[in-house]
Amino acid sequence: MPRAGLDPAAVVAAGAALADEVGFANLTMGLLAERVGVRTPSLYKHVGGQDDLTRRIAVRALNEAADAVGGAVQGYAGRDALAAAARAFRAFVLEHPGRYAATIGQEPSGPDDPLAAAGQRLLGAFTAVLRGYDIEDRDVNHALRLLRSLFHGFATLQASDGFQWSTDVDDSFEWLIAFADRGLRTL
Repeated sequence: MPRAGLDPAAVVAAGAALADEVGFANLTMGLLAERVGVRTPSLYKHVGGQDDLTRRIAVRALNEAADAVGGAVQGYAGRDALAAAARAFRAFVLEHPGRYAATIGQEPSGPDDPLAAAGQRLLGAFTAVLRGYDIEDRDVNHALRLLRSLFHGFATLQASDGFQWSTDVDDSFEWLIAFADRGLRTL
């Protein structure tokens, strides 16, 4: 009998929070069971195991990132939308490094996979940003990969304390936004 109040959504929420606290690489079913107050085998009533938990956390993280970025760009266009999206994405990764790490390397099993839908939502938010630039349809995927590389790279490096020198990280991030904006405007 499942513990009262414990369901798949609660297990995934607790797993995502725990991943943010201890790091995604340190998230285990045993640690999660301890967190939610059950024995490890009880978790298998709610998730199919570590891989299933990871996929569900990834879906949650992609949807949360899509909400953050999509909400941030509302009413903006061009550089302002780019800056809002970049800042929202960076803030999400810095606030939720464990759950964001769960998204890396996850492949949708097909078009109906919730992971595919969540990924498309996040791409859609960044695609909306690109509408403020004169980018040919054939180049949109290249531009999306550029933005992902820039913003993902910067945010994950910062989240893992990868910037050890004295230059202000916020100044560097604003420089990155200006660089991306100039590049997108020249296409």
